Amino acid sequence: MNDTTGRAGAGATVIDAPTRAELQRVAHLLADAARVATLRHFRSDLAADDKGLSGLAGARFDPVTAADRESEAAMRGILGRERPQDAILGEEYGESPGTSGLTWVLDPIDGTRGYICGTPTWGVLVSVADAQGPVFGIIDQPYVRERFAGGFGQATVEGPSGRAGLRVRRGRALAEATLLSTFPEIGTADEFRAFRAVADRARLVRYGMDCYGYALLAAGQVDLVIEAGLQAYDVQAPIAVIEAAGGIVTDWRGRPGHAGGRILAAATPELHAEALALLAVAGD
Repeated sequence: MNDTTGRAGAGATVIDAPTRAELQRVAHLLADAARVATLRHFRSDLAADDKGLSGLAGARFDPVTAADRESEAAMRGILGRERPQDAILGEEYGESPGTSGLTWVLDPIDGTRGYICGTPTWGVLVSVADAQGPVFGIIDQPYVRERFAGGFGQATVEGPSGRAGLRVRRGRALAEATLLSTFPEIGTADEFRAFRAVADRARLVRYGMDCYGYALLAAGQVDLVIEAGLQAYDVQAPIAVIEAAGGIVTDWRGRPGHAGGRILAAATPELHAEALALLAVAGD
């Protein structure tokens, strides 16, 4: 096939131009369906079940709602019709096998805690990946109707203000940077200490953005996102969007981050290196 993604190495899947267009079309169909499902329940008297981790020492309340389940079910229904050859990894319904070498990675509501509080910073994450990681991703915020998409050489946002390209901002050292993270008490005690080593040197630190923080990095509004304890479905769409916008996402050792875990997202290689050095030293 011609006009490939240009990716190379073990696990890379050759994706020609018609298939790229097809994957993008389906990704937007999934985000559209999830938008309907999540808005149906948003800011309603919606019950939230605990996934069972909050009974463990130090574990946080980990909610799941009917909206999470309906959102993922709607996306899986579309994939069964449009791309039955592809595998699926979703937060609520786990893994489904495929034969194409491509996997759809779905987080039906990223930020369910924010969702049940009525805040507008949760989102829907949709990505498609080969064995090397995501090739295209969407961060969608249904309530404010902003959709950030990235991959195949393009990065865009579409919303109430129209459509525009995405580009990370340049030229900021850590002392001038804005850092986002979902929780101030990030991860374990060791992970928190490593995070603080970076946060104490940043100009501004803000919390609670969930996936919207990654979208803001891609849009050039902030410079760093640092988190820990993530799953693949939490990060693959943000990785695709941020990398397409010119940023860099790895784990805290500089390795590929698409499996989740400890994540460092940065606008520039220089800022990434500065933060990575501090995380490595403090985490030893």
